[in-house]
Amino acid sequence: MKIQPVNGDPLPHHAKPFSRLAVIGAGSWGTALAATAARASSTVRLWGRSGEVVDAINRDHRNPRYMDDVDLPETLLAVHEMKAALDGAEAAMIVVPSQSVRLVARQVAEHAAPGIPISICAKGIEGETGLLMTQVAEEELKGHPVGVVSGPTFARETALNHPTAAVAAFPFSYRDRLHPGDSAAARFAVTLTTESFRAYVSDDPIGVEVGGAVKNVIAIACGMMTGAGFAENTRAALITRGVDEMKALAEALGGRRETVTGLSGVGDLTLTCSSPTSRNMSLGQQLGKGIARADCFDGAPVVVEGERNAKSVTDLARRLNVPMPICETVRSILFDGAALGDAFAALWARPIESEPRTMALSLTHPADDSAVQTLAERIS
Repeated sequence: MKIQPVNGDPLPHHAKPFSRLAVIGAGSWGTALAATAARASSTVRLWGRSGEVVDAINRDHRNPRYMDDVDLPETLLAVHEMKAALDGAEAAMIVVPSQSVRLVARQVAEHAAPGIPISICAKGIEGETGLLMTQVAEEELKGHPVGVVSGPTFARETALNHPTAAVAAFPFSYRDRLHPGDSAAARFAVTLTTESFRAYVSDDPIGVEVGGAVKNVIAIACGMMTGAGFAENTRAALITRGVDEMKALAEALGGRRETVTGLSGVGDLTLTCSSPTSRNMSLGQQLGKGIARADCFDGAPVVVEGERNAKSVTDLARRLNVPMPICETVRSILFDGAALGDAFAALWARPIESEPRTMALSLTHPADDSAVQTLAERIS
């Protein structure tokens, strides 16, 4: 079926998919993205550290460590050597945990053809430097256009071909604006687009990345309050004010506030804050119920990106003098020993502000200390 433009829509440009794509990282999201690109007819090589996982993907067309009941395209080839994954690749996607992006980008730089675009598919801020993941990769991948693919995307649902949307964001040159179909963002978008996966295009990777990093922290906050027994009003307030924190940080870094209202901001925040499938939300719920951190996830060493981000995001915000009270509250509980009830009661008792930031209004909160303490006890 041929879809025609709606009246008033711009005439579409043509963008050429990357015919050969390297996906670096065979975790759940890397596997899902590789499967999506393979279904979209690209030749995909998926690099994984584990020889057992690589062999199983090629033999059984399933990833035994992640989503072992999801069938993968038979055309998807997994490899154990970085050089083999990148040999002949027209583009690459780095899909590893945020703390591994620098090292893996350095390895990619050794084998990638000069100048091919690299998309980073990790969400976070580097703790030591305060750099976004694309900025980390740019330091290691000199001469390569670097961007990001992000959005409200649980890996399993993506791998199962559920209708899903994401955004591909790269800086746009003057030439990209004249010929947008030739831009790296547009080519990644069409490389990933299938009948069920829909990719959008952005020229604001900073705004996209800030949404992806901050939403994890807000999701922990939502989980904490849900675990403490509160419901929809509370979560709606945290999500909405969390969006404002995203916008403030994105703008301070040179991104656009409007980007945060898109898939990588509001979209991803809504997904992550609404489902215990999210490890961030799940961690918060367990902590809100009074479970000690060491006992969360039944004591298993589960990596929760928002836990690291709570510190790296607020470190960066403090350097830039950007108030982020929800993120600061989560940080105080995770790292500073603050009692959950006291921390959230203090969050609700802050001076009253105007919602339109242009008003620049601040009013003394009318609640006295005993009322604040009562809320703290209810949360606890």
